[in-house]
Amino acid sequence: MSSSVISRIGSPVGLHDRFRTVRERSVSLCDPLTPEDMMVQSCPEASPAKWHLAHTAWFFESFILREFAEGYKLFNADFPWLFNSYYQTFTEFPDKRLRASFSRPGVDEILRYRAYVDEAVEHLLDGDAPEEALRRIELGLHHEEQHQELLLTDIKHALYTNPLQPPYLEAPPTRIVPPALPLQYFAYEGGLVEIGQNEPDGFTFDNERPRHRVWLEPFELASRLVTCGEFAEFIADGGYTRPELWLSVGWQTVKDQGWQAPLYWRRQEGEWVIGGMRGRRTLTETASTPVAHVSYFEADAYAHWAGCRLPTEAEWESVAASLPVAGNLLDSGYLEPVPVHDEWEEPAQIFGDCWEWTASAYLGYPGFVPLNGTLGEYNGKFMSGQMVLRGGSCVTPQQHIRASYRNFFGPETRWQFSGIRLAR
Repeated sequence: MSSSVISRIGSPVGLHDRFRTVRERSVSLCDPLTPEDMMVQSCPEASPAKWHLAHTAWFFESFILREFAEGYKLFNADFPWLFNSYYQTFTEFPDKRLRASFSRPGVDEILRYRAYVDEAVEHLLDGDAPEEALRRIELGLHHEEQHQELLLTDIKHALYTNPLQPPYLEAPPTRIVPPALPLQYFAYEGGLVEIGQNEPDGFTFDNERPRHRVWLEPFELASRLVTCGEFAEFIADGGYTRPELWLSVGWQTVKDQGWQAPLYWRRQEGEWVIGGMRGRRTLTETASTPVAHVSYFEADAYAHWAGCRLPTEAEWESVAASLPVAGNLLDSGYLEPVPVHDEWEEPAQIFGDCWEWTASAYLGYPGFVPLNGTLGEYNGKFMSGQMVLRGGSCVTPQQHIRASYRNFFGPETRWQFSGIRLAR
């Protein structure tokens, strides 16, 4: 077995247990949804929930079972191309915008597909699976955890765009939320630091490798994420009407898209109302909660307004590497960012609540080598026009995230749980 699997799992038996846990969680995330909910694709970035369930089974079938399970027979001869996402060297695939038109196969058939694939993978794990098959199963589990997060962010958008705006889950009892702790800054000396990982250190995606040295000038990092109340002050000060705060492309995007506030903010009877996974709440109720669903352009403009900047990904990782991977992640069950009310001796909310935009473009590290074959398309081909986010969100599985993890999206992206941490 590869060292990367040993360090994270311990044995094929452990991998078997993790496989079952991850696969069951994907289905359980759909429990609050109707079959009609699971067909909705409400924005170009999103996919229907039932497509996520099918595609994650497709990954195991396409890259593990077809190559390593002797005598394996496809569940459906059309599924290899129907549920391909973007792997050009594997097969052709439908336009992403058409996924909402996949009324067939139905949810029941997709669940049968998942069960069929699960049985075959578990049979492979029960036998003498090749080392490469074990590596790919572990990759497939991390891939599925990515889609669990996407499924939740996609369904949040789908339910919000429904005129009824039904919640994903019932709202907890209304309570008075105390003000956020005053924003402070922690100082760091900088110097020569190492970031990234090498594969023997544990599971990593190819874009996290290799570990390498980076020089940092002294910097300061904010003690917590920017809150909804603080972002509302930016709005009230004309933040969306002042071109001097914005990058040129960002300002053009503001005008083209008509942005006046973060995604899911709506003005009602003179007050901001913010949509969430558990229904709508007023700004008064969420003032100390981290602001979410802002683009890189908005994060950068807010940082300029505040007299600060966004951290680089190397600055962020140099701080996060010494902190425990703990916070408001998917496992907490909140599914929304939560305030910080306790004093900390180091930056809070590093992991969980919101992905944190950095000032770093998404590029390969020095010596970056993509995976061999079709799987080389997983990350490397997106290294253009994207910005790096760090730290995970309230819908990121805890076992999925780590200090070296690099998320990436286009700078105009807002439908993810993306927030702001200031640096200077």
